[in-house]
Amino acid sequence: MTARPSRDRPAAKPAAPAKPAPAQSTPARAAGPGRPKDLGKRAAILEAAKRMFTRLGFDGASMDQIAAEAGVSKLTVYSHFGDKETLFGAAVKSHCETGLPPSLFEARPDIPLRERLLAVARAFYGMITSPEAIAGHRMLCTPQLAGTPLSRLFWEAGPDRVQNAFATLLERRIASGELDIEPRPEAIHRAATQFCVLLKGEPHAMLVFGCGDVDPADIEAHLAASVDMFLRAYATDRNGAPRSSR
Repeated sequence: MTARPSRDRPAAKPAAPAKPAPAQSTPARAAGPGRPKDLGKRAAILEAAKRMFTRLGFDGASMDQIAAEAGVSKLTVYSHFGDKETLFGAAVKSHCETGLPPSLFEARPDIPLRERLLAVARAFYGMITSPEAIAGHRMLCTPQLAGTPLSRLFWEAGPDRVQNAFATLLERRIASGELDIEPRPEAIHRAATQFCVLLKGEPHAMLVFGCGDVDPADIEAHLAASVDMFLRAYATDRNGAPRSSR
């Protein structure tokens, strides 16, 4: 007996032949290993970390709070930075690179030495006197953090990186005959640290101790005087002779 189609359900139509897949002009690219990090989320996490570390200190700021401030999950924060110490170091590095961009240390022989040093001086002073930097300086001087591995992490991510970048700039100006500094790494590094210490001076100490703001005109005079002192110590007359021997 042949079965008849049900009145409630029509007979099934024969399946249409499958359409051939469209030809690809280029072969499909294989997916790379792992999932790429979202740079926008990374930047948001870094900015949130700077705010939270400034506001609450290292111990007071939790990864949960930083994630909420950045608008991401805690898992995303850990995926990008691993732990809070690494995030702190990355935040310090980011702060320094924002305040002192690599372009300030590029080889620009067309820019006079004093003008170049003044540009570095102004950027450096602005970076170290920002609210984030002052809060970080005070935080690392507390008994809870002084002498801990976090202090070394801060030093390597911030001051040491800046001084090394400035030392590279000094090397170029030594090679051009504008500076009379012994071309040994330790001598160049020493000159770089001396420059940074000169720029801090009394105004930075007053801000750290909460003694009030310094007049912008006085800051500019302080920076110019610091640059001139550095040049009196190390500048040549561009003929290779130290100024002190003229």
